[in-house]
Amino acid sequence: MPLTAKREQELTELCRRFRIDALTAIHGAQSGHPGGSLSVCEILTLLYQERMHICADKPDDPDRDRLVLSKGHAAPMLYVNLIEKGFLPKGSMATLRCVDSLLQGHPCNHTPGVEMPAGPLGLGLSAAQGMAIGLKLSGSKARVYAVLGDGEMDEGCIWEAVMSAPKFQLDNLCAVVDLNGVQLDGTTDEIMPMRDVAGKWHSSGWNVIECDGHDLQELTAAFDAAERNAGAPTVIIAHTVKGKGVSFMEGKAAWHGKAIDDESFAQAMKELGGAE
Repeated sequence: MPLTAKREQELTELCRRFRIDALTAIHGAQSGHPGGSLSVCEILTLLYQERMHICADKPDDPDRDRLVLSKGHAAPMLYVNLIEKGFLPKGSMATLRCVDSLLQGHPCNHTPGVEMPAGPLGLGLSAAQGMAIGLKLSGSKARVYAVLGDGEMDEGCIWEAVMSAPKFQLDNLCAVVDLNGVQLDGTTDEIMPMRDVAGKWHSSGWNVIECDGHDLQELTAAFDAAERNAGAPTVIIAHTVKGKGVSFMEGKAAWHGKAIDDESFAQAMKELGGAE
């Protein structure tokens, strides 16, 4: 079902606030990955705040939905969502990347709400596939989401999982590709051209849906269609913008992983409507 106008407005405001909170934490730590955190904002926010069946009071519920953030460098956007859902204490973003903090630079299993650690790219889809198989075997109706970066599709293990998941008819598995076109050292076309991304997944047996990854209504329709699909896993190819919401970060590889200086932070807060 489409989002109501009121709910869409509420989620849009949440995304604005989450962008501010994530950048504030990265600036405070003087370390982190702003570009990919901003590009995946609407995807994670819609999943955590609207769609996924999860509860902080029952974190080990066997029938909970699972999310694997395979592009683990976008952890700040994961953490702000976990805080909003009650898995983590308010104010904990101030400890991002600190020694002994629950909020490390990449997700760790000791962090409440995190289903698997992420750091080395390419591993998340295989892990999500294993979770989906386990849920199928147990008769659970829970769903598994794997959020991937387009740069990590350079990794061969991604394609092993792409080829094998349809064999097991994992219609409880939904991969989401944050297709922002930029990775660490340049554009994805410069580093390793993927060419027909949708065609590659489709030819392996996946149900393929493409949408604007910053449009909450398009994302909602895509997730609805994924849930209705039977007999095969779904991949949502979400077209996004690296650094979305901050003009000087948008589409720039330099902001993949970079400390945010005071001047840049002030400009970002001005554009996002946050306190400097």
